[in-house]
Amino acid sequence: MSPSGEVVASISSALAVALVLLACVELGDAAAAVGVYRLIQYDLAGAPLGSRAAALNHHAAAFPLPPGADLSRSALVAPLLDLPLSFLREYLAEKKHLGGLLILLPTKLGDKDDVDKGQVKGVLAEIEKFLVHEEVPYPVYFAFHDEDFDNLLADIRKIASSGQPASATTGGYKLVVSSAEPRKVSSPTISNIQGWLPGLKGEGDTEQLPTIAIVANYDTFGAAPALSVGSDSNGSGVVALLEIARLFSRLYSNPRTRGKYNLLFGLTSGGPYNYNGTSKWLRSFDQRVRESIDYAICLNSVGSWSNDLWMHVSKPPENPYIKQIFEEFSDVSKEMGVSVGIKHKKINVSNPRVAWEHEQFSRFRVTALTLSEMPSPPEFLESSGGLHDARESTDVDSVIRTVRLVSESLARHIYGLKGRNIDVFAENSSLAINPHYIQSWLDLVSRTPRVAPFLQKNDPFIAALKKELSEHTADVHVQNDALDGMFTFYDATKATLNVYQVASVTFDLLFLLVLGSYLIVLFCFLVITTRGVDDLINIFRRPPSRKLKGA
Repeated sequence: MSPSGEVVASISSALAVALVLLACVELGDAAAAVGVYRLIQYDLAGAPLGSRAAALNHHAAAFPLPPGADLSRSALVAPLLDLPLSFLREYLAEKKHLGGLLILLPTKLGDKDDVDKGQVKGVLAEIEKFLVHEEVPYPVYFAFHDEDFDNLLADIRKIASSGQPASATTGGYKLVVSSAEPRKVSSPTISNIQGWLPGLKGEGDTEQLPTIAIVANYDTFGAAPALSVGSDSNGSGVVALLEIARLFSRLYSNPRTRGKYNLLFGLTSGGPYNYNGTSKWLRSFDQRVRESIDYAICLNSVGSWSNDLWMHVSKPPENPYIKQIFEEFSDVSKEMGVSVGIKHKKINVSNPRVAWEHEQFSRFRVTALTLSEMPSPPEFLESSGGLHDARESTDVDSVIRTVRLVSESLARHIYGLKGRNIDVFAENSSLAINPHYIQSWLDLVSRTPRVAPFLQKNDPFIAALKKELSEHTADVHVQNDALDGMFTFYDATKATLNVYQVASVTFDLLFLLVLGSYLIVLFCFLVITTRGVDDLINIFRRPPSRKLKGA
């Protein structure tokens, strides 16, 4: 081969490779990746619930769907408000096959007016309630709706308007989530955090001081564990507890203003699961400690009320002790211009369902109450930090009102100030409530998912709570225990969704035809330039038969 021929051959080969690579790049250029959040998968007393699959590899479809559409090999992409609950009920009740479901959530509820905000929260709560309590055989993911998804939906609907659904033949978009089979979360733990503010004993007083407990559960439960931040339920209760601890730590730091009550602050886990952590926390106490608890105040969902707050109790309101506590709260609430009502609900010890945290105290014969903006107890695994419970649903002023109500009521009880119109935590004083402190902690809990089985013992959030409580109280201790065995959870809560624009078979055939023709022409050109036309003709010439060779 001549040097010039080798150069030509090299250039032509490089050109062929470049053409093939360019074609591959053009075909793969339509891929996009986005973070998605999987519907929770768990077993309750052995019954499978939630999404039972994680891997996804199907063509995308969108509403409106053509009559009789077969979605067994399609992944349905649906904005939240475009997804009818009746559609989900029908597919699950009739066991229709669906390749997968991607629900698009509004990016920010705060950007909408009150009407839209209420509609979105209502629809979201309804869909979440349904999905959490059903066994869903296909993968379900949540993602935040943005402009890219608007473009995707527009293209999907344009393809569907041609009358041919997206498939390998017609092309379209393919949604791919490469995920391994979800595995069980082994030995999930719950962590309870407690701290003390010891009261002041008089000289020669050997009796144990009475204790008042302020408690709030900090963990959450929702349809998507990686998005379950629970700003109101119960992030608001946690933040209120921390601010109350900060205020009383300043009072108790001075022996002259230290009360004759011990204050016990508890941040408990396992709240959505019948307050499993609270039960184990109380069991860990020495009986004398439990008997020393005068009463306990449990804070639950106190971040979005304006005028009405409810005191939930297990003992009748006529009980002298309950009546005294209620009167102390009522006196302060009237001065604040808000209303505190009382709700009585008897507990059934034989029923494992625990609707309010104070009911666990009542089972140990400890007087307790729950303060909440909710007038009635939530259903099991509901109002515990769902998708709709984001930062926009919680108001700093509501938490401030709760802190003021509880702190002033406690101070009047501890220091014997009943009937006196004295503001211990007056504004612009050294004991004033700190709105910036409350806001910063609300912001933190509102970006921290806290589903207990996915929180490790050394999780940064648990460490942050322990550190903060250590700043204001003494003898801070973290108790780790196993979650009730009736629950089994599975991992794979987050994933990456790859969106590919898939060419149709017609395009693939045309591309192969063009590429094949080019390679044939290139081959002929190389043979002619290096060996000559005669060699090219000999390649295609039919070889002589064996009989002719023998002759």
